[in-house]
Amino acid sequence: MALRKLFRLSSLLRSAVSLTLRRNFGLSAVLFNRAKDLDPIQKLFLDKIRDYSTKSKAAAGGIVDAGPSYEKGVSEEITKLQRLYGTGDLTKFLDFKFTEPQLQEVAK
Repeated sequence: MALRKLFRLSSLLRSAVSLTLRRNFGLSAVLFNRAKDLDPIQKLFLDKIRDYSTKSKAAAGGIVDAGPSYEKGVSEEITKLQRLYGTGDLTKFLDFKFTEPQLQEVAK
């Protein structure tokens, strides 16, 4: 009788230990992967994102890596639009003003 309880307790203990070891092994594998160097593709991707971030901060809200040919093209297009649609600031969105209609009550 005591031997059966001991076997039952040992099997429960064994399953709990194996479950704990499996969970800890999975967690340690994730931590180990974070600690070692990244995959070369991931590293290249992160390097490009960091590079773009520094370039966008240097551009101060402008287009990143926009050369003089891009700026020339933009100015030509703005000139064309101003000729077609008249003068005004084409980089600003229109400001619409709606007035409230005057309603009159009609007698029945």
